[in-house]
Amino acid sequence: MTKYVFITGGVLSGLGKGITTASIGLLLKDAGYSVTAVKIDPYLNVDAGTMNPYMHGEVFVTYDGGETDLDLGHYERFLNTDLSKTNNITSGQIYFSVLEKERRGDYLGQCVQVIPHITNEIKERIRRITRDSGSEIVLVEVGGTVGDIEGLPFLEAIRQLRVEEGVANTMFIHVALAPVLPSGEVKTKPVQHSIQELRRIGIQPDAIIVRSLAYLDDEAKYKIALYSNLPLNAVFSSPDVDFIYKVPIILHQQGVADYTLNRLGLSKKREIRLEEWREFIKNYEESTKPVKIALVGKYTKVRDSYISIVEALRHAAVWERVRLVLNWYEATEIEQGLRKPDDVLENDGAVLLPGFGRRGSEGKIKTIKLLRENGKPVLGICFGMQLMVVEAARNVLGLTGANSTELDPATPYPVIDLLPSQRNISGMGGTLRLGDKKIIIVKGTKAWEVYNAPEVYERHRHRYGVNPRYIEVLEKAGLKVSGWSEEGFVEMIELADSKIFYFGTQAHPEFKSRPLRPSPVYKYFVKQVVRGTG
Repeated sequence: MTKYVFITGGVLSGLGKGITTASIGLLLKDAGYSVTAVKIDPYLNVDAGTMNPYMHGEVFVTYDGGETDLDLGHYERFLNTDLSKTNNITSGQIYFSVLEKERRGDYLGQCVQVIPHITNEIKERIRRITRDSGSEIVLVEVGGTVGDIEGLPFLEAIRQLRVEEGVANTMFIHVALAPVLPSGEVKTKPVQHSIQELRRIGIQPDAIIVRSLAYLDDEAKYKIALYSNLPLNAVFSSPDVDFIYKVPIILHQQGVADYTLNRLGLSKKREIRLEEWREFIKNYEESTKPVKIALVGKYTKVRDSYISIVEALRHAAVWERVRLVLNWYEATEIEQGLRKPDDVLENDGAVLLPGFGRRGSEGKIKTIKLLRENGKPVLGICFGMQLMVVEAARNVLGLTGANSTELDPATPYPVIDLLPSQRNISGMGGTLRLGDKKIIIVKGTKAWEVYNAPEVYERHRHRYGVNPRYIEVLEKAGLKVSGWSEEGFVEMIELADSKIFYFGTQAHPEFKSRPLRPSPVYKYFVKQVVRGTG
């Protein structure tokens, strides 16, 4: 039978349950089992697509066009697999489905309630993912914190799954915080209270993973085990690290994989070695040469807004054997004159970050002009690429007032415009151009050097694109189109006949980057930045 591992969180959110889930998944996969991971988000949004990044961090896009929680990105990177949008379950999806069934009369006159109708829908979604993936082990992370009202139906559903699937086939892992006082004393009481709350609603955890600044000492572990009604070897420590990819090694050294497999009645199909993973960590540790990269965007106050881009840069930097130094620049501050765009030139290269809306766009355009004129390596992602086109239209072609119709519907030169496929769409949720799309690469370009292939697939999330009416005049200004969509729209641009890497992509290649298989775009960009530093 399929084995289920449910991961819950306590004390506060943002503890790194996603990293913990992904790390356990990596260990179980390396032990020879097929593994998939599911993220449950209790918010009432149907998906993450309509949320401001300040509210929930990055929107991670799956190959099949899902706008999902950023934890799916962690799962994909650690498990080295592509997950479906169905691997992200939200309260919005569950309630929407139940209400649709009620309107159709599927419940035959019943009084529709949280129990059993909502909980049954949750269990069916989890089992459907299990059937579709064919996985031997399914990891289910319940978002939020134990005690949150919106999360109670999901906790009740996984409690019921233990009864229905059997104790031998289900395991509960609880992740909670043990804060450290200024005196240096580790306090376990928040963990204890969190576990009590979990037990109060009928779930007895099988293992505890304690997040803290450092490793727990034996006394702290003993207290937690005693109040958790667990043996001492069921309490594990997850200290802060400087590099998230060390977490699987840390958990493995403490026996998390062995304990989990034993608890589920499984034996290792092969020894857990993580050889390539350890090489990746070794390269990181031995990389000392600093490379400074500017990140220019409008959501920089919440760094998780761009987490896949940061991780893609880290993957590339490790394999290029350099120490990544990221410097953040809020485009709105540059626009308002609170920060000089010239500051960006102190870096070895720059990434123009994606986003939506007018705020900060003029600050970003000022910065792009300086970067282009000073010959800095530049990588523009999605909206970043679009503003590279706007900047060239204004400052090279002399098209005063050129803009995107998203930012200025009355612009005299709409070099960026709404895609034809988006013109008759109503509503916002899930209506962008999303997911894997084919890109046709032009030979003899930087894009060809990047991919060395006639066509590639990258993930997309956009509603606007380069206006085809301006392609010819833009190419006369020195912008070369080096990648096209199947429909004939611009996918990639670069400076023609330039030794400098000045490259923009409408796609989001960061979503497919893996620690052991970096994105070709980011790897090439970092390589060019390193070359420029001598």
